[in-house]
Amino acid sequence: MVSQRVADLSLDELNQLIDDAIDRRLQALLKPESTQSHGELLEELDRLRFTPPEGTKSTLAMLREDRDA
Repeated sequence: MVSQRVADLSLDELNQLIDDAIDRRLQALLKPESTQSHGELLEELDRLRFTPPEGTKSTLAMLREDRDA
């Protein structure tokens, strides 16, 4: 593609340039990022979920401690 200044473009060329840019962005947004099924993704989330050790204070208890300190 020959490099042109935007000021030198006709209105139709400018509209086409804008349409092409929007189409590229929409395609990038709509393109699936993963080939995993919904169930596989949920299983992976469960596997990667952090579970605090037994006896750990809750976040509410830690917030109350900070507030009262």
